[in-house]
Amino acid sequence: MPKAVRTWLALVLAAPAVVLLPAPAHAATMGYVRLAHLSPDTPAVDVYLSSVAGGAPRKFPAVGYGTVSTYMPLDSGTYSVAMRNVGAAESSQPVLSTSVTVVAGGAYTVAGVGRFADLGLRVINDDLKLPSAGKAKVRVVNASVRAPQLDVSVATTGTTIATGAAFATTTDYREVEPGKWPLKLQPSGSTNATEVAANCAAGGVYSVLVLDGKNGGLTVEVRVDARAGAQVPLGGVDTGAGGSAPFPWVSTVAVMLVSLVVAAGALVVVRRRTVPVRVRRPRQR
Repeated sequence: MPKAVRTWLALVLAAPAVVLLPAPAHAATMGYVRLAHLSPDTPAVDVYLSSVAGGAPRKFPAVGYGTVSTYMPLDSGTYSVAMRNVGAAESSQPVLSTSVTVVAGGAYTVAGVGRFADLGLRVINDDLKLPSAGKAKVRVVNASVRAPQLDVSVATTGTTIATGAAFATTTDYREVEPGKWPLKLQPSGSTNATEVAANCAAGGVYSVLVLDGKNGGLTVEVRVDARAGAQVPLGGVDTGAGGSAPFPWVSTVAVMLVSLVVAAGALVVVRRRTVPVRVRRPRQR
């Protein structure tokens, strides 16, 4: 195999590895925070996250109902979370604000919960310790006003995941048998039930997010909080230092694209040094 081709393959294979490398040593001093909008009748808001120690805040614009970010790694310390009307000045009075104290290794969800009339910000401590061998771990986040009390179980086995989970509350995690099974959601005291497919793999930690459907009824999202063999918490990304940042789920893709561009640039340099002039270069996108 020509040397230039070997070099090209090495660079391309190395590009996604940038995303897969182990966390740096300083990660041991960091905790994780994610943000959520779980109030059904509250319009979208701009969310600001800032350290009380100083520095530019991070802004997440127009966050709507049902949105849950991935985890963001943060240095240990106390942070302020503020919600403002979309487009309101950063200096304006927030609609809501709270603080979260991040400790090394801790994981937290800061969520806007309840109806608009009694809207509040709640800091939820996330227990992301992986389950016992051969098990999955599941909890229920009830963000539906249509189900003020909710029972959740595995339809095929009857295994109970939550009983009487109240609106605007989060249950404790519970270990269950892993697999693909229908999840049964039933308002407490009602005969009406909704079944949705769930896929909970062994070694995974999951949140079952129950929301009001746009056209009535309930809608359910099963979110992966952590997983064996992956970064814990899953999807921890840094949105940057200050300014207007996108909600964090796009960052992994961005890192991979940047890595590929770097690899392509290095390839051009290598080809200039090792390949005769008569060889045509590949077109760059």
